[in-house]
Amino acid sequence: MELLTHEQIKELVALRKWLHQNPELSGKEKNTSARLEAFIKKTRPEKILTGLGGYGVAAVYVFDKEGPTILVRADMDALPIDEVNNFDHRSQTEGISHKCGHDGHSTILAGLAIALQNKPLAKGRVVLLFQPEEETGQGAAKVIADEAFKMIRPDFAIALHNLPGFEKAAIIIKDGPFAAASTGMIVNIKGASSHAAHPEQGNSPYEMLAKAMMQLTDLPRKNKDQFKDFALITIIHAKLGEVAFGTNPGKAVLMATLRTFYNDDMTLLRKMAEDTVKELANKFNVKIEISYTEEFPATINQKELVSTIKDIADTTGDKIIEIKEPFRWSEDFGHFTSRYPGVLFGIGSGKDSPGLHNNDYDFPDDIIPNSVNIFWHTLEKITQDH
Repeated sequence: MELLTHEQIKELVALRKWLHQNPELSGKEKNTSARLEAFIKKTRPEKILTGLGGYGVAAVYVFDKEGPTILVRADMDALPIDEVNNFDHRSQTEGISHKCGHDGHSTILAGLAIALQNKPLAKGRVVLLFQPEEETGQGAAKVIADEAFKMIRPDFAIALHNLPGFEKAAIIIKDGPFAAASTGMIVNIKGASSHAAHPEQGNSPYEMLAKAMMQLTDLPRKNKDQFKDFALITIIHAKLGEVAFGTNPGKAVLMATLRTFYNDDMTLLRKMAEDTVKELANKFNVKIEISYTEEFPATINQKELVSTIKDIADTTGDKIIEIKEPFRWSEDFGHFTSRYPGVLFGIGSGKDSPGLHNNDYDFPDDIIPNSVNIFWHTLEKITQDH
């Protein structure tokens, strides 16, 4: 039997458009979760786990012979972006829309559920995970930490991400680092306020703030030889005092994003950044508090699984594009590849497609069958080989 019938593809497209019309932000995916749970129930999984790490849903499929457990993950949260498209399935929620294609990713996983029912594997166990909170970098970690996740214990983990700028349905792959590690660094600075007429009576953190911005962004370049590969610090926000022309400010906040291709490099970059702001705080006699948010490990692809994807693409006739350098954006699937042999690959969503997070982006429905096909054949190959 074919993996998906024409009617089932139409049903999947309808699901994708419903998800697009009803986007929910990270940690608030209640209706998305319920809709996906209802959909996959029809494919009769052995078990459905709900409430994983928040609103996560996992469908467990067990086949005739014993074999490896393979986790296939899709994200399902939307972004706080106003949609400018005017098509019928445009977002019905003001200020929120699916501009990263997670509606498409979840639909592909739902399609894989149908394919596994239409054409079951000979052996093994497959867990389809609809994961919340990818955009904040918290979802995967919360799912893994959930007590219920212990029963899954995957031997392998796989996922995909649609990629504008590449030919539709092309498979984009790379051995080793595929997507960067990143984290948001927040430095709260406290000096002493005074009247603006007498700045000498206070201790404004303006000079420390200015020097920190310059020195942090310069750190990767000055210490290039200490890193295995790419490292970057980007200042994304800075605030000094309040709008009060009679006041010499006594507080400031600095926010920066740190990026590397390797987790070891991220550990080193964080230490360098912390040492830099601590030295400046001592120099200018101010107090600081350092915290981190939106922490994404690097996504590291296992060589064997990359070879499997390439072999499958050769068999199915899908175009393979091997990138030479990892993507600078981050994916919280790195939490899985840090713990299990895993692979994240891209699937092209069109050379002329608007970019991810653009307000006119929309996931291309015509790559859903291709994505289901590559997933199913990858599952079959992994179970055959192990």
